[in-house]
Amino acid sequence: MIGAVIILYHPDIRHVMKMVEELKQVVKNVALIDNSPVASQFPADEYIDYLHFPDNLGIAEAQNKGIELIAAVGCDRVLILDQDSNITASIVERLADHLKHTTGTGSQVAAVGPMLICEFSNQQVKPRLQKAMSVNNNLAEVKQIIASGMLIPLSAYQVIGPKESALFIDGVDHEWCWRARQKGYKVYQALDVGMPHKQGDARRKILGLTFKQGSPVRLYYQVRNVLLLSRRSYVPGYWKCRHLLALPVRWAVNRWHFPEGKTRGRYFIKGFIDGLKGKAGRVRH
Repeated sequence: MIGAVIILYHPDIRHVMKMVEELKQVVKNVALIDNSPVASQFPADEYIDYLHFPDNLGIAEAQNKGIELIAAVGCDRVLILDQDSNITASIVERLADHLKHTTGTGSQVAAVGPMLICEFSNQQVKPRLQKAMSVNNNLAEVKQIIASGMLIPLSAYQVIGPKESALFIDGVDHEWCWRARQKGYKVYQALDVGMPHKQGDARRKILGLTFKQGSPVRLYYQVRNVLLLSRRSYVPGYWKCRHLLALPVRWAVNRWHFPEGKTRGRYFIKGFIDGLKGKAGRVRH
């Protein structure tokens, strides 16, 4: 049986309920984990369990709380989603079929996820550097996938361990995938399953290059976690090089081309200093 976990932060309740209605067709239970300061009011529904954490646990610990809840109701697989994911019952069914096929071959599988369709460009998201290690039956073995749409066997989760709460947000999904691979598990992306997804708040084109624009505070976690993760041996070398070398460009774009440049600059510097110090957890404003 599959259970679903949706992480919330100032959610659009109508969209979340639309997701729940789709999920009802294929999952046993939906756990809504809300990190918003004020609780949201959802219709009473036997399929929904709602947990509110007004102090904001971060996305990693929120996922862990949801997974614990799904395991407690007897599910053996969990689907992780963002509050703005565009999920359908058919996407879940096809991911479940792929997961069943891969585990049936004797492989240790950590997760299967969909191909992502960027809602800003309506085009498939194709990583610039990450290449599939193998492709078979429309499944690409990859080093990492993002959480939205990630279908995880709970037996694998118990071995790999929970998402890393100290990272709080940014890099959480990738770190878990890399840790899974270190333990001998495989991560797959289904090439025949596409899911629309919005990463960041906007896109800006500067000198012919497209940059994702998020909130200023996200820049703190992005910079800090790059420095924290780059120290670890199981993190891929290409990821370290790309993100470390990109830090000066990220600084310039956020400081001088994005709105709230001064605030972004302060968060960047604080994230850089805390990353060098090895400081983790939630930033204190």
